[in-house]
Amino acid sequence: MPQPRISAARSTAPPPIAAHYRAADQPPRRRRRRSLRGLGIAAAALLIAVGIGFSSSIPSWDGLGAAWTSFLPWTLVLLIVLGAAAVIRRAWWGISAVLVATMVWSGVFVPQLIPASVAGTADLTVATQNIGAANTDPVAATRALAASGAGIIAVQEIVGSSAGSQDTAAATAVLDAQYDNHALVSTVGLWSYWAMDAPEPLELGLSWARALRVVVHHPAGDIVVYAVHLPSVRPRYTTARDDGVAELAALVAADPAARVLVMGDLNTATTDPTLSTLTEQLADSRETVKGGFGFTWPAGFPITRPDHVLGRGMTTVSDTVLPAVGSDHRAVLVGLTLR
Repeated sequence: MPQPRISAARSTAPPPIAAHYRAADQPPRRRRRRSLRGLGIAAAALLIAVGIGFSSSIPSWDGLGAAWTSFLPWTLVLLIVLGAAAVIRRAWWGISAVLVATMVWSGVFVPQLIPASVAGTADLTVATQNIGAANTDPVAATRALAASGAGIIAVQEIVGSSAGSQDTAAATAVLDAQYDNHALVSTVGLWSYWAMDAPEPLELGLSWARALRVVVHHPAGDIVVYAVHLPSVRPRYTTARDDGVAELAALVAADPAARVLVMGDLNTATTDPTLSTLTEQLADSRETVKGGFGFTWPAGFPITRPDHVLGRGMTTVSDTVLPAVGSDHRAVLVGLTLR
């Protein structure tokens, strides 16, 4: 009698319910990796948020901290890049952290982008520009400044491209022809429609004078003007600049004048906490009128603002960044009311 065939192949697959319990007990690695996706992006975004929120406490760190705080508004670009990466990867942790960091950025910088309501007509207009030692046409730069209509003009690096006296003389002659009163200390100069005392040279962190203090006799009352070019900042070289800021802040604090202006290239932005010793005493023209960051350097595509007009005893009603003429810095034109 034929025997029924018995198949040798038997299914070894566990019943569906067993597979269900095994999946629940031992999640696949892929699922675990997906749940951790974006943690690197999240960490980077939160680190940027901390760097923005606590920027006033960041030390110089041999120039690294100073660079971070001077270019702080541009951290938004980093957040946009991180946000795009998080969306592409569908990294929800990363997206959440980028949103938090963006809110921190907005809380710090959006108010600066909204124009302030400033009333009044300017009693005095002042201008400052680093016209650039490498400027091949410093005469054109000083002509543009003279055409600005400013009553007081501060100029830094008033040296031609060849560092020759002929370039310097030609550039200063343009301003001398329009302004009856002027003072020149090394590569820093000041021109005024109104009479002024003899300048007091200031070293401010250097072993030679590259700044000056002068009293301008304006019809509304005397104004003490500091025309300044602070030491440059380079990696592992910020001591001279920091010392210059500290010395200038001490001079301003001790100055008995009711009206004080600090004009020039301070080689740092007001977001750099190093400058707080000055900005706690003097109002920054751009931060007063708001309406944007007013970047001045480099001239072709400005990304920071080392050029400032700071004052007390007067109120800023306008702050305009002018086009550059040959220089790597743009000029700043500020309208002030004298109170």
